[in-house]
Amino acid sequence: MAAPGRGTGGRRPTSQDVATAAGVSRSAVSFAFNDPDRISAATRERILAVAEEIGYAPNTLARMLKAGQTRSLGVLLPQSLAKIMENPYYSRFLMGVGQVCDREGFTLLLTPPVGDSMLKAIPYAGADGFIVCGLENDRGEVAELRRRGVPFVLVDSDPPEGVPSVDVDDDGGAREVVRHLLQRGHRRLMVLSIDPGPEVAEHGYRGPLARRMVGITRSLEEAGLGWDDVRLTEVPCTRMDGYNAVRSLFHGASPDLRPTAVVALSDVLAIGAVDALRDLGLSIPEEVSVTGYDDLPETSWMRPRLTTVRQPITAKGRTAADYLISAIRGEDQHPHQVLGTGLIVRDSTGPAPE
Repeated sequence: MAAPGRGTGGRRPTSQDVATAAGVSRSAVSFAFNDPDRISAATRERILAVAEEIGYAPNTLARMLKAGQTRSLGVLLPQSLAKIMENPYYSRFLMGVGQVCDREGFTLLLTPPVGDSMLKAIPYAGADGFIVCGLENDRGEVAELRRRGVPFVLVDSDPPEGVPSVDVDDDGGAREVVRHLLQRGHRRLMVLSIDPGPEVAEHGYRGPLARRMVGITRSLEEAGLGWDDVRLTEVPCTRMDGYNAVRSLFHGASPDLRPTAVVALSDVLAIGAVDALRDLGLSIPEEVSVTGYDDLPETSWMRPRLTTVRQPITAKGRTAADYLISAIRGEDQHPHQVLGTGLIVRDSTGPAPE
């Protein structure tokens, strides 16, 4: 039997090719794959045999799009894929989302910005709904998802009205870790913060970073201190940027003037801080204490083991995906969910040096 899909420049065989070779209509080919009861068993077997011989497979994605569903969960990301994959936080978060996808039979679609615009990425992403990471509810992306009627869940945002969202107790976590250092006599702190971006000048701190700053402020006030007593440095959330910031501040600084503790608002930044202090010959925690935020797996086996704030990253991804599945199915919407944090004290903190 001739194979119409072959010898035609390597193009993909179509349902029309199957119909021609099998001597049936295109409707019969569609019935063979999608509604076999509407044709005879002999006709279906002939169609399937021809399809296998010429290498035809139905376009599942096209069929799902026509039906208005893709069986795919989208994750709308705030940065390029290269930067996202550089941050181990996201591997833990996506693990939680992936667990739900596996359980429910969904695929996972990572959607980075298009031309630095997350708004432009939305129309091109074939997903049934989105987990929106690190955006505020007054951003254009959220308004566009509302306009299109696409189900979505916000993660690490400010609690919106009428939209499922998942956050952690960033206020309590930051407050606890700074209190831990103050109780050990530290009064000269360096806060190594994630860069809030250019919008901070207009709106101030937003989302998780704003809540962490509130927690730090509360602990400082309890000790009779303020931000004038703290060295605040804001850098992109990479290990190298954490390294460069700490090395720049501590290099050549007098022991009686340099900070006695580094409060990093990300484990990635804290690991870079530890690298820099080692290269400068400063001992941890005898001369400088270091804390992180996230409790990534590396923090429990690095040396010294890192004191950090544990947030349930995988559970956050899993909860967000569960909420999105419910929204896609038209079930009752979940309220704003806040997951707990906890201070994990390890080897990288100690009493302030004399």
